[in-house]
Amino acid sequence: MAKRGNRVQVILECTEHKESGQPGTSRYITTKNKKNTPDRMEIKKFNPILKKMTVHKEIK
Repeated sequence: MAKRGNRVQVILECTEHKESGQPGTSRYITTKNKKNTPDRMEIKKFNPILKKMTVHKEIK
């Protein structure tokens, strides 16, 4: 049986989209190494609804 390792799947959600009031959400799924980055991730990704680069934060 293979070891699971330290990589876990996380969901990134746009922070600016909630404040805009437009319907829908912008979410991305990625993986991270929980040993190297124990805190929540924060990455700039493209939001197709707002049509610009925005900050996406990890949600639980």
